[in-house]
Amino acid sequence: QVQLVESGGGLVQAGGSLRLSCAASGRTLSSYVMGWFRQAPGKEREFVAAIRWSSRVTYYADSVKGRFTISRDNAKNTVYLQMNSLKPEDTAAYYCARSSNPYAPGGAYYSKDRYNYWGQGTQVTVSS
Repeated sequence: QVQLVESGGGLVQAGGSLRLSCAASGRTLSSYVMGWFRQAPGKEREFVAAIRWSSRVTYYADSVKGRFTISRDNAKNTVYLQMNSLKPEDTAAYYCARSSNPYAPGGAYYSKDRYNYWGQGTQVTVSS
């Protein structure tokens, strides 16, 4: 079993920054992919970023490329999402997730269907 706990959300003005954390406990993460997703009211949960735990290879949604950075700390078993130049349209609940299966080439890690462990979410609100 894997437990994921997000933190770091809050209210920030447009142009500001926040860093989200996702602390993982339970089974090892070393072969898996960790992802961040977000969901705004009335919208589908959408992909934000992902990282291969073992190699640090990263993936980003076009909407956040150049503004958000995903990283991980092995010693702390924690994944981070550094969010800069925030926009009102970034307002959403942000969730971290672990992939259902170890990393495999060609996996569609932008799809929420690839993940089976989810945190409870942390709210990010960006005011204009």
